[in-house]
Amino acid sequence: MATATATKIRPEGSWLKRWAPLLGVALIVIYCLAPFYWMLVSALRRPTDQFDNSFIPRPFSLDNIKDVFKDGTGFGRGLLNSLLVAGSVTILTLLIGLVAAYTLARLDFKFKNLVLAIIITTSMFPGISLIVPLLKLFIDIGWINTYQAMIVPSLSFALPLAVWTLTAFFRQMPRELEQAAMVDGCTPAQAFRKVILPLAAPGVFTTAIITFIAAWNEFLIALSMVQIKERQTANVIISQFTGTSGRDQPFGSQMAAGVIVTIPLVIAVLLFQRRIVAGLTAGGVK
Repeated sequence: MATATATKIRPEGSWLKRWAPLLGVALIVIYCLAPFYWMLVSALRRPTDQFDNSFIPRPFSLDNIKDVFKDGTGFGRGLLNSLLVAGSVTILTLLIGLVAAYTLARLDFKFKNLVLAIIITTSMFPGISLIVPLLKLFIDIGWINTYQAMIVPSLSFALPLAVWTLTAFFRQMPRELEQAAMVDGCTPAQAFRKVILPLAAPGVFTTAIITFIAAWNEFLIALSMVQIKERQTANVIISQFTGTSGRDQPFGSQMAAGVIVTIPLVIAVLLFQRRIVAGLTAGGVK
């Protein structure tokens, strides 16, 4: 009888302890997804219904999406330019960052920690403070209105964080891995390529996704360095959308373009979410 009564009595606050974390997660998810949902809803409204505050567009309309790709906007070419710039920045960041990070993690030399501190310090300069000197430099060397005028500055901003992240990741990997590979006949380069890189895949994927997202979302450098519409990125083209009269604010078209620009990032994160989580949590359990 006592046992049956004890099982019916639950400690006070058990309901709160059980549901409070889930409620907190739900609030965070709603807070993060609400802007994107409202952007999607606004993109699916008719141009004449842009100031409607209903949570579901009635009726649904694809006019805003059609307006984004109509002749003269250059949005399709802008997407290709964004993909070219972001892809180039990501590939170059990984190629340079992997070599630099592995060197800093494995080689012992004086002032190594100072070098790492200088690398991470270079990423702390605000981008707006570098626009004028970069603009003057690129004018002098003839790089204005070129792809490299967007790729090189973005690369300089992405590399420090990539090197710092990958260095910490390589330091967690035991040196015995390379030693065992070299005992089996591998050169140091082969040991790095055949043994270390496959094991470092989570950290590499995490760095690649973070770098790609940062380069894809970059706006200030692309706006300042490129004035030719054929080479502008999608973010710059979105900011230059005009309304019917040239003075109206085309909220519907901008919302539709924002949804289209966001989709590649969502797909990339969903495809590689396991590797991203594995890379972010690597080293958490020894």
